[in-house]
Amino acid sequence: MQRTLILFLCMVFVAGFVLDAIPAKKEIRVWGGKVDDFTDSDGRVWYGGQKEKQDWGGWIEKLPLTAEVRNLTADAKKLAKQEGYDEELFYAVSWAANPDVVKVDLNTGKGVFDVTYLVGEHWSPNNRGFDIIIEDEIVEPLYVTPGKDEIDIKRYEAIEVKDTVMNFIFAGNAKTGKGDLNAMFSGIEVVPSKLAVDPKQKLTTTWGTLKDNRRD
Repeated sequence: MQRTLILFLCMVFVAGFVLDAIPAKKEIRVWGGKVDDFTDSDGRVWYGGQKEKQDWGGWIEKLPLTAEVRNLTADAKKLAKQEGYDEELFYAVSWAANPDVVKVDLNTGKGVFDVTYLVGEHWSPNNRGFDIIIEDEIVEPLYVTPGKDEIDIKRYEAIEVKDTVMNFIFAGNAKTGKGDLNAMFSGIEVVPSKLAVDPKQKLTTTWGTLKDNRRD
């Protein structure tokens, strides 16, 4: 009996040690085109996407370029509010001049996560085409941004991170047939998934796209 109790306590100790050694899954939010962090109206912190080598992650390989979305349409502002995002998050982007790409690493910890991609189009209406790649998988092939001063919000569910770092690549793709292949983002939101979903059965949802005369 005593030996069984000792064995049980040893197992509990080892299990606790292993759990402590596994990095906890984290919520991470990044806004593009900015160095300073931003606290939104719900108290959520969005880290400046123009930083590297932070505790939360950062850009890698090459510092992204930046641009400002100077005027959002009234419908864009309305959509951002409906989906629970401050309009300020769409007023800038981190981008790369093709064939360069934007690369971002986020130190999420190991697990399954839901990812939301935010973008505001500052210049190239319905004419910017690229791939959105997460964890070496093209989750959004041949993506085309919306019209000038419009926004897009897209969600990718059950993204599995097998190590502790979620990798993002935004890369221009000529197969879109678009004249602007400079990939970009305005915001990235990563939260631990609450759904019991097979990571191989990923669901992609367009929460909102504003477009006038898009012809793909």
